[in-house]
Amino acid sequence: MAKTHRGYARQDRVREQIMRELAELVRTGLKDPRAGFITINEVELTRDYSHATVYYTVLDDATREITAEALEHAKGHLRSELSRRIKLFKTPELHFKYDQSLERGMSISQLIEQVAAEEPVQD
Repeated sequence: MAKTHRGYARQDRVREQIMRELAELVRTGLKDPRAGFITINEVELTRDYSHATVYYTVLDDATREITAEALEHAKGHLRSELSRRIKLFKTPELHFKYDQSLERGMSISQLIEQVAAEEPVQD
């Protein structure tokens, strides 16, 4: 993913560091008992570092909505903690989005298995 241009390599390093730090903060610093077990899957960072879209999943789908509310509520706290851990000119605004790619992938796999298990049509 790191390109030969220095800016891209730095952006990738910053993005990965944000991902690591947020994963740790969510695991240890999110005090909302309603939040489920959260996994940070990916962080997309704008070129100017002003916004970071954080893609996450939860272990238990029943806690999905409550976890989204908890993350939204803790957004300011998480951002200020992130600014203490990572030295950037400007700490990005955090935008949390539930990552549906795993669910879509599992759904597609199930459909493929279902089609493969069907008897072929004989003419």
